[in-house]
Amino acid sequence: MTDAVAVEQAGPHGGVPPRIAGTPLDQASYALVMVHGRGGSAEGMWPIARAAKATDAALVAPVADGNSWYPKRFLDPREQNEPWLSSALASVGAAVDQVRAAGIPSERIILVGFSQGACLTLEYTTMVATSEGRFGGVAALAGGLLGDPLVPRVDHGSLGGTPVLLACGNADVHIPEAIVRSSADVFRQLGATVDLRIYPGIGHDIVGDQIDALAEMVRTLRGAP
Repeated sequence: MTDAVAVEQAGPHGGVPPRIAGTPLDQASYALVMVHGRGGSAEGMWPIARAAKATDAALVAPVADGNSWYPKRFLDPREQNEPWLSSALASVGAAVDQVRAAGIPSERIILVGFSQGACLTLEYTTMVATSEGRFGGVAALAGGLLGDPLVPRVDHGSLGGTPVLLACGNADVHIPEAIVRSSADVFRQLGATVDLRIYPGIGHDIVGDQIDALAEMVRTLRGAP
């Protein structure tokens, strides 16, 4: 199974269906919603799921128009990334809604993002705190919360102990370590169980320890020993 029904939303990414792989949604007991980075693709996220041994999960990946979710840096003022940013967040939400409509509840969904996708995944999670309840997990690989860091954030709600992984190298030229750490603080305040991992000397990349942490989320969700 590859394409799903069209996403009902507006904006630059509207109307592009997410890609679906793995166990069919109507047969899966849990799902990974996987958000690719700038220049990446939905299909490029599948190897991450395989490496994390999510072999029995439904895999749902929203698709960015032109392979980029927003044009500026993630730390630029939010309005400079509009209307792409709002459309991108709506795409993530539409993918989650599609999974939930198939009967898989939020607590059986792991949100996974890399780079731009990690930033979007984190931002989306803060937006739906409380309304979506507890997620099965959130894995942000090389990403941080969006927006000008000089503008104070106002976040409300509770994530009910959702496991949230923020993992990034301290030599990442795109994602400052301080932003990853401040993002972790926001998620602690929202009641998430935060796993912050900073890798010395690692740049904008995915390392084995990040995959191991995601695999642990998968094992916990599956209920395996």
